[in-house]
This record gives sequence, structure tokens and C-alpha cells, in this order.
Amino acid sequence: MFMFRRLTVRMNSPYFTDSTAGLDTYATDSLGKSAVNKGGIRRLRSRMAQGLKSEDDPPKVKSEVEEQSISLQTHAQPPTETVSNCKKTTTKVKEEAVDNQALLTSSRKTRRGRLKVEYENEGAELKSEPCDWRTQLSFIREMRSKRDAPVDQMGAEKCYDTEAPPEVRRYHVLISLMLSSQTKDLVTAGAMQRLREHDLSVDVILNMDEGTLGKLIYPVGFWRTKVKYIKQATALIQQEFGGDIPDTVEGLMRLPGVGPKMAHLAMDIAWNQVSGIGVDTHVHRISNRLGWTRKETKTPEETRRALEEWLPRDLWSEINWLLVGFGQQVCLPVGPLCSVCLNQHTCPAAHRSSPSKKLKSSPASPTPQVKGNVGQEKPRGNRRKGKTGAPPSGQTSVLESA
Repeated sequence: MFMFRRLTVRMNSPYFTDSTAGLDTYATDSLGKSAVNKGGIRRLRSRMAQGLKSEDDPPKVKSEVEEQSISLQTHAQPPTETVSNCKKTTTKVKEEAVDNQALLTSSRKTRRGRLKVEYENEGAELKSEPCDWRTQLSFIREMRSKRDAPVDQMGAEKCYDTEAPPEVRRYHVLISLMLSSQTKDLVTAGAMQRLREHDLSVDVILNMDEGTLGKLIYPVGFWRTKVKYIKQATALIQQEFGGDIPDTVEGLMRLPGVGPKMAHLAMDIAWNQVSGIGVDTHVHRISNRLGWTRKETKTPEETRRALEEWLPRDLWSEINWLLVGFGQQVCLPVGPLCSVCLNQHTCPAAHRSSPSKKLKSSPASPTPQVKGNVGQEKPRGNRRKGKTGAPPSGQTSVLESA
């Protein structure tokens, strides 16, 4: 009994109570510290492991964001708004990463595409316009503004009968083009006038003998060859095209004596369709003198292809009329009048020959005007005066030589 009381007093004493509490507190603190230390060691080990892994693998935005969210949840208990903001930030970062990756991929594809196009077009020739061609063309228009050249009065578009039926007018245009090869416009206009006096048409030419036709068209250049071509072409028009000239370049070139120049001019004048540039000796010569061809061309057909590569299509119909009249008055085949030409400072061929010649004034009437032109081409071949017979036998050639 005594011992029980003694033990009770001792347990109720403040000394015993404080010591026990102290021991409990110490134990609790030590356990908490050990738990904290254990948690710190685990985090340290996990961070070290992640650091080693990050050295081998490239850093990823997604893993860093997840680590940040885990650490925030471990050390503190954020409110609901903070957690939602963190989720939004994570989603936004993910979206930005996806967008950046898409941009990089698209830029790489674009660069590859551009390189592919460059390699594909590496051997292709680039179309380039000649220097100062617009200025030169405007000066030619200014010099041709009076419209007083022989082609303006007696060209193919002036030789048909305006009161005839449409198919007859188109036939007149074709015959005038066939006669104009290697022939002055004055001679061509005279031959067409005589043919029209005999009611020029498909049926009339088919019923006319070659001798009569030759007398009517003489003295055009290569008149014998042209008589045969006119008869053969007219028969083909009657048999395969119903009495009207073909309405395509391919059909026109099937006719004997008709080449690319005549076909394109016939399409423009007769059918009012621009199919190509009509290049004759004047257009061929002036284009090479002005440097409008990439390299010097040898034939009118080469010049046509060279001009059509860069010249705007809306100028194809005008260019023949401009250059033909310009070649008849100023840019002559022999002794061009460079001193009066407005393009003398930009033309590569200016002043190479006869730089001191001056342009003669043209009379008002068309016929004396042609006779007064300086340096015009003379009909090839020596014709004897006062006779209507044939020229020398060696004077036969193809119509499309010019």
C-alpha cells in the first residue's frame, strides 16, 4: 500500500510529467526529422537520377512541367485556382511546343520544295526582254505616224474588193500575199488591179489558162512559179475547202506557195485572228539590227520564233505593219538613214553605213511617193524593157524565200 501511494505521488509529480513529456517530444521530433530526411533523400536521389537521364536524352518541355507541378503539390497545398492555372499553363506550353514543331516541319518542307524547283529549272532558258525595246517601239510609232509608206497605201489589206462577198474578199487577200513575195508593193497593187478587172474569184482562176494569168500578174517577181502555185492552190481551195480559203494556219500552209509568213498575215487580215507574227524581209532585218533577237537569226522563221518568245501578244498584229513601213522609208536594206532615225542612240547597228544620208520628203500621191523612196529593194532579175515575155530562165525560186 505504501509502495502504491509512493508510485502514485511520483507519477503525479511535475518532474516526472515534464520528463516524460520531454521524452515524448524528443521522440516525436526525431521521428519527424528522420521522416523529413528520408523524404529529402528520396527527392535528391530522384533528381540525381533525372539529371543523369537528362544528360543522355534531350530536355522535354512536358517532363519539366510535370516536375514543377509535383514539387508544388509536395511542398504546399495550393488552392484550387492555382492548380487550374497550372493546368492551363501546362496545356498552353504543350500547344506552343506543337506549334513550334509544326512551323519547323513546314519551313523544312518549304525549303526542300524551293530547292527542288531550282534544280528542275536549272537547265531551262529564261525569257528576257531586249533592253530599251519599248522606247524604240514608241519612236518607230512616232516615225510611222504619218502613214505615208507604200505598205499603207498598197498593202495586202488594201488590195481586195470591199464590195465583194466575204469569201471572195478573203481569196483576194490570199492572192495579194502570194504575189507580194519578192515584189514591190506598187507592182503587186498593179497586178491585183488587173486581176480584179477580170472578176478575180476561185471559179475565174480555175477557168483561166496559165498564159493569160501570167500576162495579168507580170512583172511580179518569179511570176512563172507564182502562176503554177496560184492555179494549184485555187484548185485545192475548191476541192477541200468549199471555195473559201482555210481558216487555220495548218490549212493555209497546205496550199502550194504559202508559208508561215503568208499564213499568219492571212489569218490576221482575212479572218481577223492573230495566230502569230508575219515576218518578212523588213521585219527580219530590223529585228536583228535593233537587237530584238537573243542571237542573230538567219531566216525570217527563226526571227518569228525569237520575237514570239518575249513580245506581248497584243503587239503581234501591229509589229508587221510598223516595221515594214519603217523599213521602206528609214531602215533601208542598203544605206539606212540612221542620221534621221530617232533610235540612232540605242540601236546597236546605227551609223555602220551611210551615216550622212537624209530622208527625202514624200509627195502626197502614193505612186510618186514609191518612186521617190531612197534605197528601196529592186526586183531581182534583169528584165528587158518593152517586152512582156518571160524573164531569164534561171530566175525561178520558192515564194517563201523572204
